[in-house]
Amino acid sequence: MSEAVTRTAPPGPGLLASLDPLLRDWLPRQRWFAGKGRPVTGLSLVTATELLPAKGPIGLYHLLARAHQPPVPGGTEGVPGDCYQLLIGVREALPPRLAPALIGHLTEGPLAGRTVYEALYDPQPAEVLLEALRSRARVGGLRFERDTGQEIRTGLVPRMMTAEQSNSSVVYGDTFILKLLRRVVSGVNPDLELPLALAREGCARVPAPTAWMRAELSGESYVLGVLQPFVQGASDGWELALRELAKGQDFAAEARALGRATAEVHTALARALPVVTLGHARVGPLVEAMTERLEAAVRAVPLLRPHAPGLRTAFEALADLSAEGHTWTAQRIHGDLHLGQCLRSPDGRWSLIDFEGEPSKPLAERRLPQPPARDIAGMLRSFDYAAHSVPRVPGTTGTSPATGWADACRAAYCTGYAEVTGLDPRTDPVLLRAFETDKAVYEVVYEARHRPDWLPVPLAAVRRLAASP
Repeated sequence: MSEAVTRTAPPGPGLLASLDPLLRDWLPRQRWFAGKGRPVTGLSLVTATELLPAKGPIGLYHLLARAHQPPVPGGTEGVPGDCYQLLIGVREALPPRLAPALIGHLTEGPLAGRTVYEALYDPQPAEVLLEALRSRARVGGLRFERDTGQEIRTGLVPRMMTAEQSNSSVVYGDTFILKLLRRVVSGVNPDLELPLALAREGCARVPAPTAWMRAELSGESYVLGVLQPFVQGASDGWELALRELAKGQDFAAEARALGRATAEVHTALARALPVVTLGHARVGPLVEAMTERLEAAVRAVPLLRPHAPGLRTAFEALADLSAEGHTWTAQRIHGDLHLGQCLRSPDGRWSLIDFEGEPSKPLAERRLPQPPARDIAGMLRSFDYAAHSVPRVPGTTGTSPATGWADACRAAYCTGYAEVTGLDPRTDPVLLRAFETDKAVYEVVYEARHRPDWLPVPLAAVRRLAASP
């Protein structure tokens, strides 16, 4: 196995040209593809690396390819030329167990007559990636690196996880999980940067990276994947909350523990990385950006128009407070915190995962210091979403049976956060309201575009926030 991942064979000429028609059809159907609703008009190859010989019974190509699409009118989401990481398996024919992985059959080019498929479904190609990380292989421009203080055993059976959204993950023997980024950009990726920084600080709330994949191309570095310990038997925070809510069970104790976990991560990040002060000069652009997002959202979703004046006051109040000389602390944060980014282990301990931030935002923006209130607001909105996702709590009456559940969780979460930091987020209501409002406005646009049935959830929050003093 190690021999297969330490030798490089250049792909045959015409590889991408032969894959192009198949990938144009296959890419838009993948859950992690960012440019939904627009056709792929062309593909350009960034790099291609052969990890298993294509002439053998199973071939494996690692591709970085740009998918070109028509631009979104007036928007930046899904910018043309997004670069995607693809792992292409090659076989004479697929066994039935790999049928869901099919990309298509090639009739021309260097792989004519063979079948190509999503290789992560196949144990042998997945084993190649783990062996490359274990042996710290270098293949072409690919760099497989690891923490030499952590052991990676051989013989771990891989299985692909099917619940991913913007990326893909493979679990190895319930020991490790390899998260492979799909849409990749050059630069320092917070999904590796922040867990490494937290590991150096000894923060056990985030699984420490065991190994990672990078590509070095023309002087630029791309983070491609991160291998971390797998929290066996852990419950996803979102699914756990929904189960407890559906049973009518109180979730406040868990929310309080999750608040403590969030605070421990924030505290460790503040020790590990620079902290800055946000005064009037820095708050001004922050407020302007929030206001611009609101105006764009009103244009995109007219239902927001009646609430816009009230929502705008949330941002104006923050600007007024900064003009009076109030300052805030900004630091590195999670950046996209919600219940689905949290894991509860069987012993009741909460962990935070997925520090990539919002993938649609530029990498430089995701790495900017932010007030911790932004993470807190994201979690408060997540409790609200969970409350509205279960129609009725047994034994309750009224039109909004879970509103009290959400309020209790929000309060408990802030209490838990204060137990660690000594600062209750609710004591700065202007800052918290501004970030909650900004998040709710984003949710309205997202739901209107992708899940119209969910639109009432953020609209209910918009009405509440617009009426807040």
